[in-house]
Amino acid sequence: MSTKVIAPNEGRTILDGFVGFKLLGADTGGALAIVEHVLGPGVLGAPMHTHRNEDEYSYVLEGAITVLVDDELIQAPAGTLVCKPRDIPHTFWNQGSVPARLLEIISPAGFERYFDDLAELLGAGGPPDIGGITALAQKYNMEMDFSTMMEISQKYNVSISGPHDSQEQQTGELL
Repeated sequence: MSTKVIAPNEGRTILDGFVGFKLLGADTGGALAIVEHVLGPGVLGAPMHTHRNEDEYSYVLEGAITVLVDDELIQAPAGTLVCKPRDIPHTFWNQGSVPARLLEIISPAGFERYFDDLAELLGAGGPPDIGGITALAQKYNMEMDFSTMMEISQKYNVSISGPHDSQEQQTGELL
């Protein structure tokens, strides 16, 4: 591995700025990948999901996130590192009133390619294809649990698209 410097605001971003690529597996000999996530207020980062191949570590740079790892609810303000081991279901969201920014360290690398594939799938327009997202998750040996989204959305006033004022919005915009 050679020296690599990624300056602030450098790195390719996708998914409306939710994912910024900082280091790819190709940069680290497959040891790890680092992506930056930016979550607006009221945004759920992902449905509850379980990785089978990699561990994830979320380091909160700005704002705060809430992380649910199995049944443990973790409040993570800036400066907090949360370890999310493989084989344990987890999700995360921004319950605050300001954007949250975090580094997601993925070890070993490889899963970072999921985000490009997801952007391609979602770029087709129209409502999200849950079957397509499920198949994509399976490609990366990850299980998605969409059944928890409504409960998390209602309990914490978050969703994939941001906070909601009405039940109709929550049902229609969850993913």
